[in-house]
Amino acid sequence: MFRVLLLVCVAASVTTGVPVYEATPLNSHIIEFPGGDGQMHVVDLSEPPDMEVLYEIQRNPANNLYLLFTRRNPDTAQTLIMNNEDSIRYSYYNPNLETVVIAHGWLSNQNTDINAAIRTVYLQKKDVNVIVLDWRRLAMSGYVTAATGVPNVGRGLGQFLRFLNRVTGASFRNMHLIGFSLGAHLVGNAGRELGGDIARVTGLDPAGPLWHYNSNRISAADAVYVEAIHTDGGVLGLGIGTEVAHADFFPNGGNSQPGCLTGICDHNRAWELFASTVTHNHLIANKCESSWQLTWNSCRGTDQLPLGNDDIRKFGIGMYRVNTGRRYPF
Repeated sequence: MFRVLLLVCVAASVTTGVPVYEATPLNSHIIEFPGGDGQMHVVDLSEPPDMEVLYEIQRNPANNLYLLFTRRNPDTAQTLIMNNEDSIRYSYYNPNLETVVIAHGWLSNQNTDINAAIRTVYLQKKDVNVIVLDWRRLAMSGYVTAATGVPNVGRGLGQFLRFLNRVTGASFRNMHLIGFSLGAHLVGNAGRELGGDIARVTGLDPAGPLWHYNSNRISAADAVYVEAIHTDGGVLGLGIGTEVAHADFFPNGGNSQPGCLTGICDHNRAWELFASTVTHNHLIANKCESSWQLTWNSCRGTDQLPLGNDDIRKFGIGMYRVNTGRRYPF
């Protein structure tokens, strides 16, 4: 099974403001990229996006599902509806608690493994509001269409959080946005929509294809603290694999993970590691002074920072490496 053959892409824009991306002719524009179904799917990066879907997403950011889970309803969601104040007031949402938002990746929905895994460990750890963003209307489209529409879905999430703030008074400085793969760029755009006032944004192996030189990718400007966990980077990786945040973590060098034989496994390991650290907070990374140190596992700086965890006031800057085990809790 072949891996990603092209990661270098450029962005253009159409008059609608919806970005459209093209593959460069340096290599084949055919890649394989994993969906939430655990399978690799062939993607033609040169195909045109579905503009009908993109225009719908752009016109109506409220067409995504915002599903609330709390300790009072840990398994059965309450649906929060943008611009419907009663849906907030009559829910279990508590503006005095932290709010954690989870955004899945491509070909995924509310039932994808990442959502249940992160939701469960948070609610077991402490009393928080967990909001699962189901953006399947776009995520179930072709990869190029989904990637092109991600910034608009992210801005829609930001608008929803602004509405939540207006209705309840919930502080942006008490919110943590977590996104996997395409979802990492999505939550970055949500934070950007709010002027970087969100306390923390975590990108879990941010998607690489169509994002390497994309101005809409996750960035350090998106929150007070932005971190990225890179588990499948490199030339043939599915993730972006380069520094994008305040703190960038490269477990085991960031390219391949112990116990993994496929790119899907490496890619998914980002959210598996994160979920484990919410419970254990045990993966303490060393700061790297250069890419050479990162690659050759010689990061010995005294400046250390825990990978992941649930600390909404966490902060750090730089590249970090931590070596992990093959199996949970890693």
